[in-house]
Order: sequence, then structure tokens, then C-alpha cells
Amino acid sequence: MRIIAGERRGLPLKSLKGENTRPTSDKVKESMFNIIGPFFDGGVVVELFGGSGALSLEALSRGAEEAYIFEKNRAACEIIRLNSEKCRYEQKVHVQKTDARNAFKYLSKQNKKIDLLFIDPPYAQERFYDLVQEAVDLNLLSEQALIICEHDKKVELSPCYGEFKLKKTNTYGNIALTIYGK
Repeated sequence: MRIIAGERRGLPLKSLKGENTRPTSDKVKESMFNIIGPFFDGGVVVELFGGSGALSLEALSRGAEEAYIFEKNRAACEIIRLNSEKCRYEQKVHVQKTDARNAFKYLSKQNKKIDLLFIDPPYAQERFYDLVQEAVDLNLLSEQALIICEHDKKVELSPCYGEFKLKKTNTYGNIALTIYGK
């Protein structure tokens, strides 16, 4: 696993050993960023179920301004911090050791608007995709925000969350990426 493009291109990243996290493969990550836009001009990234933080770090390497990563596993939080340090993004990455269900309450208090929301819960946990609606209801998404859900290809997600409509779904083996925007 590595940073694919941008200012930290080629930098290898660590991931947690075992079954607790399931890192997005480089192939899927590269396809995802090719679809949503290869580079960014600032913006706030939020990653729920952070794992290694690879998606947020990739976005930062490609020009995002700052990232908020939510992960409840202590060891995974340490991996995210190590990867952030390796990328020299300690000042841009805000790691919160908490359940993803607490993310939007925290961000509301920070008065942040999300430009890029990654949600990649354990595949069997379909209920967590309802968190997207919470972000919409709390008005946390910017006008140009994109929502990227990684899920099992057998899982059908909602066609919309408020004004955010399903734009595209691509499959990669058993994995699907569903992207929402206005």
C-alpha cells in the first residue's frame, strides 16, 4: 500500500495486521481518484472507519487542505498517526479515536464543511451508510462535496441522500464504489 500520486507519490504506508481493518487496494484507490478528480485545490476530507488513513493521506497528497479521520481501534489510530508522520502531514491530519457515529457531532462543534467524505465500514455493517444522511441533515457537506462509499457489490445503497444523488457505481471484484454529488 502506497501513496499513488501527488506530492508524496510512491511513499509506502503501513496497515494494521490481522482482520480488524481491510485497506483499500492501490488499484481501487487509483480508480477512485481517477473518477472523482485526480487533484484537489484545498478542501476538507473526512474519513470514517479510517483503518490506515490511506484515503485521506492520498487526498492530502493530491492537494486537499486537511483531513479528519475517525477510527475506534486504538492500534489503527496509531498506524494512522505513524503514516501521517511519514507523509509529514501531522499538522493536517486530525485523528479521532471514536466510533464513526460520533464523527458528525464532533465536526459540528468544529464548524467544518466537508468537501470529500469517505465511508468504508466493515462490509457486513450496512447500517453505517445511514451516517451519510446524518451529515446531510446537519448541513455539514459543502455545495461541491463528494461522498464516496466503498461496499460489497451485493449491497444496494440509497439512490440519494438529500440533494446528493448517486452519480456512479463501479465494481472491482467483490468491491463496489458508489459516488454521490449534487
